[in-house]
Amino acid sequence: MADVLAYLGLFASAFGAATVLPMQSEAVLVGLLLSQKLSIFWLVVVASLGNVLGSLMNWFLGRGIERFRNKTWFPVGPASLDRAQAWYSRFGKWSLLGSWLPIVGDPITIVAGVLREPLLTFLLLVTLAKVGRYLVFAAATTGLA
Repeated sequence: MADVLAYLGLFASAFGAATVLPMQSEAVLVGLLLSQKLSIFWLVVVASLGNVLGSLMNWFLGRGIERFRNKTWFPVGPASLDRAQAWYSRFGKWSLLGSWLPIVGDPITIVAGVLREPLLTFLLLVTLAKVGRYLVFAAATTGLA
């Protein structure tokens, strides 16, 4: 039962970290890797799945965000949204490879939704970035590098 809770906690932290919530999943992953009680493979799979699904939620949010652009209660001003769209338009879908980056990664996935990046392209690039990041952490933590 403790193993299931550990995997669920990792999934939740990875999912939350991929949203605009100020969360971090790397520390949870490294802690679980250092415990040496759980499968490295499944830890990377669970963390990656949670993080990709969190980014997918951002993409869906981005798909509907334009209608709130001029609402006074909306936390992102029109100028900020325009800047983000211009940046994404400049670098295109390849900027999704930076979706793992702190601070800028989550907004990239939202803007990809706003600009209607095709779902398959989005999922492929984000999955590559997220899995790659967790593999690097796993290799560095366990000495497999």
